[in-house]
Amino acid sequence: MVTGQFSSSQSPANCWGLHAGSAVLGTWAAPCPPPAASPGGFPVALGCSSSRLSHTPVSGSGPVQSRSGARAHQAAGSTPGQGDRPGAAARRDLCLDQAVVLIEDAIQYRSINHRMDARSLWLYRRYYSGSSQWILSFTIFLILALAFVETPSSLTRTSDVRYRLAPWEPPCGLTEGVEALCLLVFAADVSVKSYLIGWAQFRRNPWLLAYLVVLVVSLLDWIVSLSLVCQEPLRVRRLLRPFFLMQNSSMMKKTLKCIRRSLPEMASVGLLLAVHLCLFTVFGMLLFTGEKDAGQDRERLTYFFNLPEALTTLLVLLTTANNPDVMIPVYSRNRAYAIFFIAFTLIGSLFLMNLMTAIIYNQFRGYLMMSLQTSLLRRRLGTRAAYKVLSSVTAEGETHPERLGVKPEDFLQVLQKVQLDSDHKQAITEKLHSRGGGLLSTDEFQKLFDEFEKRVVKEHPPRPEYRSPFLRTTQFLFGHHYFDYLGNLMALGNLVTICVFLVLDAHVLPKDRDDFVLGILNCIFILYYLLEMLLKAFSLGLQGYLSYSSNVFDGLLTIVLLVLEISTLAVYGFPHRGWKPAMLGLLSLWDMTRLVNVLIVFRFLRIIPSMKLMSLVASTILDLIKNMRAFGGILVVIYYVFAIIGISLFRGVVVAPRNSSLASVNGSVPCGSFEQLEYWPNNFDDFAAALVTLWDVMIVNNWQVFLDAFRRYAGPWSEVYFVLWWLVSSVIWVNLFLALILENFLHKWDRRSHLQSLTEELEDTSEMTEELPFRDVLEEPTEEELVEKLSRHPHLQLCR
Repeated sequence: MVTGQFSSSQSPANCWGLHAGSAVLGTWAAPCPPPAASPGGFPVALGCSSSRLSHTPVSGSGPVQSRSGARAHQAAGSTPGQGDRPGAAARRDLCLDQAVVLIEDAIQYRSINHRMDARSLWLYRRYYSGSSQWILSFTIFLILALAFVETPSSLTRTSDVRYRLAPWEPPCGLTEGVEALCLLVFAADVSVKSYLIGWAQFRRNPWLLAYLVVLVVSLLDWIVSLSLVCQEPLRVRRLLRPFFLMQNSSMMKKTLKCIRRSLPEMASVGLLLAVHLCLFTVFGMLLFTGEKDAGQDRERLTYFFNLPEALTTLLVLLTTANNPDVMIPVYSRNRAYAIFFIAFTLIGSLFLMNLMTAIIYNQFRGYLMMSLQTSLLRRRLGTRAAYKVLSSVTAEGETHPERLGVKPEDFLQVLQKVQLDSDHKQAITEKLHSRGGGLLSTDEFQKLFDEFEKRVVKEHPPRPEYRSPFLRTTQFLFGHHYFDYLGNLMALGNLVTICVFLVLDAHVLPKDRDDFVLGILNCIFILYYLLEMLLKAFSLGLQGYLSYSSNVFDGLLTIVLLVLEISTLAVYGFPHRGWKPAMLGLLSLWDMTRLVNVLIVFRFLRIIPSMKLMSLVASTILDLIKNMRAFGGILVVIYYVFAIIGISLFRGVVVAPRNSSLASVNGSVPCGSFEQLEYWPNNFDDFAAALVTLWDVMIVNNWQVFLDAFRRYAGPWSEVYFVLWWLVSSVIWVNLFLALILENFLHKWDRRSHLQSLTEELEDTSEMTEELPFRDVLEEPTEEELVEKLSRHPHLQLCR
């Protein structure tokens, strides 16, 4: 078992090595072999814990030397064993920088398999800085948003083909210029990533290889667009843009991996569904022949006319979107026909579809736990490597290496450079000071980083101290939590008042309403909110008042309400009998005031933490929202791809008839059809309209209307597109979403986990975060596993 301590009798095979690219930068342990010189007479590597320079030759590589190594060589001269102070200082600075980067990798669950020389560390920190990552995220957003502006443009007031005007189309080269800048940013991104991990790792990384291929294809397609003056029929690069979003999210990659590994099980259920559909389709074609029964003939002509139409009918019935319409023609003649449709729905919708949900949940749960276990391993590897680096700094000049560890002052120096919020830094510092003196062992070093997994509860500023007994009494009264209860009661009265008047005025025409009473009550409530804000600021102090997010929300809402109320009174005067503010534009000032006033309902969300069961449900919902980023990103990707494909296939196929406004009146179109329901805004004439159309189909309410309309407008093969969209969005993604909900609720509702969380809340002054979901069910990696992983690090290895 490796404990992080070093013995003076250790052989060079046990010392730590550090190399960058094809050259080793250093070794840390005593004793290490003396350095070997390159053909030019300069040492190639720089050690971190020993005062000696060492060199490990690598075949096919020339001499590589870091800045700190050059300074150390200049100071050390030609005597390899002297190790002067400037060289030792340079080696110490390099080790501290390495520890900083390793700790930041652990915080962010990043891989530590990257270059570790001084120049690469500088580039690595700049790349993962907040500004660089913001630029990259904005670039991804920008290139995805180009679809709304590019031809066909979505810059119109409506997508209805009957009323839509010709949209503004950007000139050729405008969006292409913006896209070129985005591609340059992505080219720089993949270049930096490939350099930092090294060529050997780059060749084994499928995502980076795909990143490079997508960039090359996008650039070639961009050149084709300019050569054709932006008149090309299809822009292939638009289909590839979502890849830039996926490759930048590690959680999305893990989710895609879970989906890919779950596909065989989903395919097995899908095959059962296909057999079920085909079997009942054949039964239906044979059952509804329509030779003698009028109901059978109507059923055959409407839903079972031919095999493709019958298959589509039952596929829609699988989602219950056309139930019971498809059954009514024959059921009205003979109730025995209901057995066919009920049996189909029982087997398909209630059994096979729910079986699909269960399989996805079971597979997704296992692979999600595996991916989260990998994230935990990354964090432990980062902290373990940081411990080794810092313990190597302690090794310099020590006469008893077996007692080595990490100096607290070295750790504090590193902690100050780590990109971490001040609250966590303070918590770690306090935990470090609370222990006794001496060096930090491996376990003590690891326990310090448990603070990363906690959300520190901020301490509020102290209340102001008043000398006057009256002011102290006033401060006590209005700073008590009962005063908050009074404010919540007033907010409840405000909401009840608004609801009562909405019910009373429901049957009164807007021009005949009298808002005198409601206007007076609204003034009273707003004055109370203003008085409450001032009294709380007096009791808690301005800084103390602003330290509560609930007070900030109440204060901003009160200020907005006050401004709107003053503006309303200035324009319409003080409320009186027959007072009715006129509507100017979309809403009147009075209507805006009432609308903003409804936001006071969010005050009642504060009572949730005091109710245990409701608090548990609310915390689960919040955790679900936090963990939905990867699923939301995947949903954006599939929406984006299907929208682009839909525009390419169905753009302009939906054309409104000349007398479309009279179509539903004179009965010239069938009841329940696309035209009769006036679904004209649902089309694929631009990107925004395509997104809304896909959303309407994903809900599967009346989606048979879209199947029928696009079959008539674009041909029978259009149904394949919509069925594929239903499978991807409604079957796979929605079931994955249900699996995530089940996993969160089952974990939260576990009695043991619930009691443990309540105990921790009573004992600690901090709360566990949800950065790493299901933390308490994950297994800690063993010491042997960590050492084995670190020994295979391509740039930070144990010497062998």
